[in-house]
Amino acid sequence: MNHDVTERAPPAARSEMASPDDRAWRGGLREKWPSIAVILLAQVAAMAVWFASAAAASALARSAPLSGFESALLTSAVQAGFVLGTLASVLVGIPDRFDPRRIFLISALAAATASATLVVLPPTGPGILALRFITGIALAGVYPIGMRLAATWASGDLGLLVGLLVGALTLGSASPHALAALAQLDWRVIYLAAAGLAACGGLAILAAGVGPNAPRQVRLDTGRISQAWLKPSLRLINLGYLGHMWELYAMWTWLAVFLAESFRRSGVVDARGLGELVTFGAIAAGAVGAWLGGVCADRWGRTTVTIAAMAASGACAAAMGWLEGATPWVVIAVAVVWGITIIADSAQFSAGIAELSEPESVGTMLTLQTCAGFLLTLVSIQLVAPVSRTMGWPAAFTMLAVGPVLGCVAMARLRASPDAARLAGGRR
Repeated sequence: MNHDVTERAPPAARSEMASPDDRAWRGGLREKWPSIAVILLAQVAAMAVWFASAAAASALARSAPLSGFESALLTSAVQAGFVLGTLASVLVGIPDRFDPRRIFLISALAAATASATLVVLPPTGPGILALRFITGIALAGVYPIGMRLAATWASGDLGLLVGLLVGALTLGSASPHALAALAQLDWRVIYLAAAGLAACGGLAILAAGVGPNAPRQVRLDTGRISQAWLKPSLRLINLGYLGHMWELYAMWTWLAVFLAESFRRSGVVDARGLGELVTFGAIAAGAVGAWLGGVCADRWGRTTVTIAAMAASGACAAAMGWLEGATPWVVIAVAVVWGITIIADSAQFSAGIAELSEPESVGTMLTLQTCAGFLLTLVSIQLVAPVSRTMGWPAAFTMLAVGPVLGCVAMARLRASPDAARLAGGRR
């Protein structure tokens, strides 16, 4: 009689008979959640130098006469540097050619050094803008690389993993508004603290493992870059992401300003302080949205979640401008719903890119997507001021709603594509 030896063998024996690759996979999975936890903490800590921009701008205004344009430049310089850094990273093929932990470490330490150097310079002038620009370049090796590293651990839960990462970063993005409302810190202290966190985050990433899904290192192939546009499914998901980004960072940037004006008109005594606190709560609530979006997308599909989230956030954007001066609790409720829905889909565009790209190109495609998205935010953020000044907040926020509307169209077209079967294990 021929019996399968592995069926009769005891568990220990079956383990020994397993192939080396199988044993490596099972051993790797035991490291999964400790590694994910390290990646989350390291990413948030390293990105502190970005989050500090808004808080430092507020503190700088107390020690130096800053115009609104100069204050905005402190944040825009980081984003412009980030765009240049991600573009250079893609052209050189860094994300898919080298160990992501080494890229993360070097980038985080460079960002920490640039931020720490700020304290020896005058609070205004080209020197501080140049260092913020360099900080943005360095962060190009942190944000997308962290997502790439988390994706190597995915096993049917890619949406959740990237959602957790985006949720943690959302909390970090909200923190300056809490500082602005509750603390009166010197700008040098803010930058030094952020630099210290970034250095710690860079060192901490060495404790994270690289998951079983990591591809072997590949040679530079600039031809892969064109696939982001030439491949229909990648083009559609990138267009959906651009619609999402058109709204997201402009809302994060201008919500506190709008809320302060709205609360002032409705008679709130400390309108600015309440506006900062509500903005912190609305943005921080997005962390819950990112987590729920990841869970739902892995269960019901990426296009389902992205279309629903963009429809909801676009509706909030279109409504918010008309609520200026309305009862504060109504405005607060819409702001919190907007904060949740505007981030619920964010991670799913990154997860979708990872699923639709060839394994050896995932890092490059993620970095290129991020580059295009942040480049677009430089436009939408700057447009809100002149539109709101000349046509009012209803027009400014309705302009932002155009992005998610077009994003919904792109994701609906992707849903009808045969390639959508590769998303979330076949759950479109």
